[in-house]
Amino acid sequence: MSTGERFERAVAIMERLRAPGGCPWDREQTFDSIKPYTLEETYEVFEAIENRDWQELRSELGDLLLQVLFYSEMAREAGHFSINDVLDALSDKLVRRHPHVFGDVEANDSHQVLQNWDKIKQQERGHDPEARHHLLGSVSRKMPALQEAEKINRKAAKTGFDWPDVHGILDKLKEEAEELAAELPKADHARLQDEVGDLFFTVVNLARYLKVDAESALRSTNAKFRRRFAALEDAAWAQERDLPQLSAAELDQLWECAKQLE
Repeated sequence: MSTGERFERAVAIMERLRAPGGCPWDREQTFDSIKPYTLEETYEVFEAIENRDWQELRSELGDLLLQVLFYSEMAREAGHFSINDVLDALSDKLVRRHPHVFGDVEANDSHQVLQNWDKIKQQERGHDPEARHHLLGSVSRKMPALQEAEKINRKAAKTGFDWPDVHGILDKLKEEAEELAAELPKADHARLQDEVGDLFFTVVNLARYLKVDAESALRSTNAKFRRRFAALEDAAWAQERDLPQLSAAELDQLWECAKQLE
């Protein structure tokens, strides 16, 4: 069976699930009801990649593709577009945004590729690439805040609005932490939120400067904390005690032991 035949089979299965006499759950879904699953499947793809679990990645990519088929089938039913339109739009965009491959534009490195890509995107949106426009206006406000902060920092840095070295960002991080500490006695929630946001933004800037993916770094730390906390719980249970029964000193001791286990 060819790749095309396999894809057509998946499309036909999706159509059958949504058709009269198909699956009651699938038939009840809407664009809005499916959105949470799309986000969940995306993060499960991330997890499989981070774990280098190729069998799981194969499965999760299939689940992610299902989201595309689901949306496309609902759109076809409503008369908006079909999966064929999605595929045509994708192929056309790939060719249009890679003139150095499919045309006569030259791009000797990835930096030039990205410059051309941004310029073409502006033209597609009806913007005059020579006209002045707010640089950060092209960054979507609908993405997760961590990703938005990364994109904002990256675009600003391209203009030269950047730190000369990493020590400047570390100093800024210390400054933001001190400003947060100064607000603590006032207990003004709005101010505290503002200062915590500044602290987050500076950390994301630091990650961008060091070429560290902030999302991946945080997910890795989350996983590390999960492991160590589970080990802490296991150690407490071995003493036939629950965590609330332990003193702060005892918790710290078990936590240090959990760290040593790695």
